[in-house]
Amino acid sequence: MSQIATGKAIPDFTAVSTQGEISLKGLRGHRAVLYFYPKDSTPGCTTQAQGFRDNYQAFVDAGCQIVGISRDSLKSHSNFTDKQELPFPLISDQDEALCQLFGVIKMKNMYGKQVRGIERSTFLIDTDGTLLQEWRGLRVPGHVEEVLQVVREQE
Repeated sequence: MSQIATGKAIPDFTAVSTQGEISLKGLRGHRAVLYFYPKDSTPGCTTQAQGFRDNYQAFVDAGCQIVGISRDSLKSHSNFTDKQELPFPLISDQDEALCQLFGVIKMKNMYGKQVRGIERSTFLIDTDGTLLQEWRGLRVPGHVEEVLQVVREQE
């Protein structure tokens, strides 16, 4: 169950990332895209990260930071970041604190079995820490461009 809602302030958090410690408080003053993804170096997650990478400057130009989040280790994130040349941080949420806060852990079917995992989701946060928009259970193709369009419309 998510503890957040559109139009409401998101509780402050602090987490470790590939670029050091990140907190919601530290992101204030910029809009931020937090995107949750299932696993480093898998096809859909790689395509999604590449989309944010390829559009990174457009997000920055629109005053928006990007942060990726999964349950992978910092070592896995570092390898993924290096291989994909990602300019934005990846948060390691191994204890699932952020996954629980945002309500992205779901039961999913994988090869005919029920597994507990991250539902691919993206959250757009305003400069004051308020949730502006959320996308849940999304498909990768076209998603990054849709988020960028919304970011640009709210400049």
